[in-house]
Amino acid sequence: MPSVLIIEDDSAIRQSLVAHLAARGFDVDASAHGLGGVESYTASSWDVVLLDLGLPDIDGVDVLKMIRALGDTPIIVATARDDERTIVALLNAGADDYVTKPYSAVHIEARINAVLRRGGGAAAAEVLEVGGLRIDLGAKEVTLEGEPLDLTLKEFELLAFLASRPGILVSKRELMAEVWRQPYGGADKTVDVHLSWLRRKLGETAAEPRYLHTRRGAGVRLVDPDA
Repeated sequence: MPSVLIIEDDSAIRQSLVAHLAARGFDVDASAHGLGGVESYTASSWDVVLLDLGLPDIDGVDVLKMIRALGDTPIIVATARDDERTIVALLNAGADDYVTKPYSAVHIEARINAVLRRGGGAAAAEVLEVGGLRIDLGAKEVTLEGEPLDLTLKEFELLAFLASRPGILVSKRELMAEVWRQPYGGADKTVDVHLSWLRRKLGETAAEPRYLHTRRGAGVRLVDPDA
C-alpha cells in the first residue's frame, strides 16, 4: 500500500485528496503547515510527498529543501506557476515532479503512480483511469467504456505514458525518449503515425479529438473529455 504525505493548507483541497487517495488504497496523512509536514515526514516512512508551495508558516521551497536534505522520497510540488524558469528552479531544488493548479484528485493519483514507477516502487498502482479509459499496466489491457481495445504493444506503451501524465502537454521528443527509448532522435513521423492509429481505435480524429489533443510544434496531451 503506497504511503503519501500531503502538505497543503487549503482544507477543501486537502480533504478531497485524502478522501480520494484513501478510497484508492493509499495510506495517507496530511498537514496544513510546512513545519508540521516536516515533522510528519521525520516521524514515519513515506513513498511520496505532495507539497503545496503556498503554505502559511514557511515558504514551500524551504520545506522542499528540508525534506530533500532528510531523504530521497519522491516529491511532487503543486504550484500556481508553470513558467519554465520556476519549474527548473523547483526541479533543481529537489522536486521529482510538479503539477500546476488547479488540478483534480485523479490527476494527482496518476502523477503519484508515475513517480513511483520511475523510482521502481512496487507500491505503484497497476491501473490508470482517464475518463472512460481504463489501462491495466500489469495485464497490458485497455478498455474504453468497458469495451476492450485491441492495441499493439507500442500503442499501449504510448497510451500508458500519456495516461500517467493526464492533462500534461508532452513533446514528441519526450515521447521518443520515454516510449521508443531514442532520446536523441527526432522521428516525429513515428509518433504521428502511432497517434493516428490510437485515435482511430479511440473513435476520434485529429480534427475532432476527444482524448488525444495535439498542439502544433508543442506536443500532445491525454485528457478526460468529460472533465
